[in-house]
Amino acid sequence: MKILIVCQYYYPENFIITKIAEQMVMDGYEVHVLTGKPNYGYGYILPAYKNISEEVVNGVNIHRVKLYPRKKNRISIIRNYLSFWRNSKKWVRKTKLEFDYVYSMSLSPVTICCAGNLYAKKHGVKHIIHCLDLWPESTVVTHAVRKNSFIYRRLYHWSRSIYSKADKILISSPSFKDYFENTLKLPVNNIKYVPQCSLVEDSDIAAFDYGTGTHILYCGNLGLIQQIPLIIEAMSLLKDEDIYFHVIGMGPMSEYLINSIKERGLENKVIYHGPIVAKLAAAYFKRADALYISLKGEGTVGKTIPSKLMMSLAFARPIVGVLKGDGKDVLEDSGGAFLADENPESVKNALLAISNLSEKEKARLGKLNKMYYDSHFSLRTVTDKIEKEFK
Repeated sequence: MKILIVCQYYYPENFIITKIAEQMVMDGYEVHVLTGKPNYGYGYILPAYKNISEEVVNGVNIHRVKLYPRKKNRISIIRNYLSFWRNSKKWVRKTKLEFDYVYSMSLSPVTICCAGNLYAKKHGVKHIIHCLDLWPESTVVTHAVRKNSFIYRRLYHWSRSIYSKADKILISSPSFKDYFENTLKLPVNNIKYVPQCSLVEDSDIAAFDYGTGTHILYCGNLGLIQQIPLIIEAMSLLKDEDIYFHVIGMGPMSEYLINSIKERGLENKVIYHGPIVAKLAAAYFKRADALYISLKGEGTVGKTIPSKLMMSLAFARPIVGVLKGDGKDVLEDSGGAFLADENPESVKNALLAISNLSEKEKARLGKLNKMYYDSHFSLRTVTDKIEKEFK
């Protein structure tokens, strides 16, 4: 069976779609990926890819279209989105390749899926959208767009139109179904819950040596909805404790984090490691006393399962979660987490509770998390569910 995957982001950019595509190849599918030239997180098109439009990596046939590089300013991000929307559709109109199914991974923006809709209509095949990020809800939560503004209304109708053209929608979080039904006013009979898996799982890489004390790790996007200020506020209350907080990642709140560490005199308590390639970041996960996950609990996005939750479960470590909705449900079911409210005192208490655990108890909680991951979120489990839709 020949599958066309449409996603704006792909290797060497760090997104889960690469692992899923390569797993499909190992399962016997002929897989082609329509994507852009790698630039996410760099601010420019990687020089080695400027003249590469076609390549094969680990058995996956990759078709790369030109796009405007994503930089930090909003105008460049919009140009980046629109350039893939335009050029991916241009590729679909020109290609002579035939596929049995189209599978689009819907990250931001939802317009990634337009090329998949176009190919499905042109060739009379089924199109599956795997929704990992809700539009236009994500634009509201990140404060890029004001609710009920003219731009929001345009994005609402555009998003609704894109979703409605798919034959089936897979949602990465159960609460997405309510959004489709009650906000987008779309039928939900073709919607099915299929979670995303971890971008990084345990490997043979040597564990990072944190030294003595209790070490908490946050690894992920430093965005507005990740509640980065909670880390600073909670650690300001723990200056006299043998507890240390490590942060890996980058995003809109990076500068805030760096400045706040200096202003609060937390240089020896909150250690910012900057962005680290996912495979190398695994070393930090392996020996952390606990992994920290937070998401602002507003709107539908705030009640979903964040991608870093799957990664944290996979590494068999205790978890401190500041989550609501589906993410909170997962941690309650796994049994290996301390849940905290969205305030510094509650987070401080959770971190203190971790510091008082024995090594045996940490291992027990971590094992519970890993067992839950293997049965619900592993690459094998998720890919099997996706492939089932093709069959």
